[in-house]
Amino acid sequence: MSTVLRTLRNIRRIGLKEYAHQMQNIGDTKAGTLIGTDRWGNKYYENMEEELPLRTRWVDYKTTWPEFQPCQVEPGWHAWISYMVDTPPNADKVLQPGLRHYEVPEHRPNLTQTRAAFRTYSTTRPKYSAWTPVAAPR
Repeated sequence: MSTVLRTLRNIRRIGLKEYAHQMQNIGDTKAGTLIGTDRWGNKYYENMEEELPLRTRWVDYKTTWPEFQPCQVEPGWHAWISYMVDTPPNADKVLQPGLRHYEVPEHRPNLTQTRAAFRTYSTTRPKYSAWTPVAAPR
């Protein structure tokens, strides 16, 4: 949570519409420079002057809450956001998507805890079967 002066300064910088968007999605107001966007429209920001250490980089997801998931961040941008690399993927040749032959061309989301999640299938016969009661005729 930010202070009142910092919030008012950020409202003046980013505007009321963006202020409402940030409060709904991240719960705080942040003003920074746009570093880049990825293939799916997520925007990545950085502010080195006013933010606390390790809170200077953040992502603004294209989809809104509750649909956004961390699996919607590309690996290169994940490395930049978590401070593993200093240069963003749009400026680094090694982190450019599509350069490696083993990369998947489209994004595959993480389907854990959804209806489309992987479920194991057993081909062995069960050791016991369910009992079905049979009522004798009267």
